[in-house]
Amino acid sequence: MSLNANELKPFKSDGCSLFPDGTFNQQKLWLACCVAHDFDYWQGGTVMQREQSDARLKQCVKEVGEPIIASMMLAGVRVGGSPYLPTPFRWGYGWPYPRGYKVLSESERQEVENAARNVKLEQYFMPKTKKQ
Repeated sequence: MSLNANELKPFKSDGCSLFPDGTFNQQKLWLACCVAHDFDYWQGGTVMQREQSDARLKQCVKEVGEPIIASMMLAGVRVGGSPYLPTPFRWGYGWPYPRGYKVLSESERQEVENAARNVKLEQYFMPKTKKQ
């Protein structure tokens, strides 16, 4: 499949980018928080939307019982998630770089909705099975 220069790439998540997905004993403790956060970052949007997404990440990790980790993660995403860095986890990473901050147009919102229908979240939470 070839992508148009302004086309949204399919959603993918690397979990908690450059950070553990959980503790040694509960290795996926806050993974769901990170995948939800990645979904926001994939679609991008305004500065305020990014701030709200980052606040939700912090609150989610705090709610699983890790307030110190939550604060550390917030600091990390505020620094490392800038849309102006050419990273695979930047704000708006689903769109071609550089995108920056901007309101999604109606057609872009529709593209996000259509792409979201194909997202298989279970791949991020189910253990991988061996090929037979």
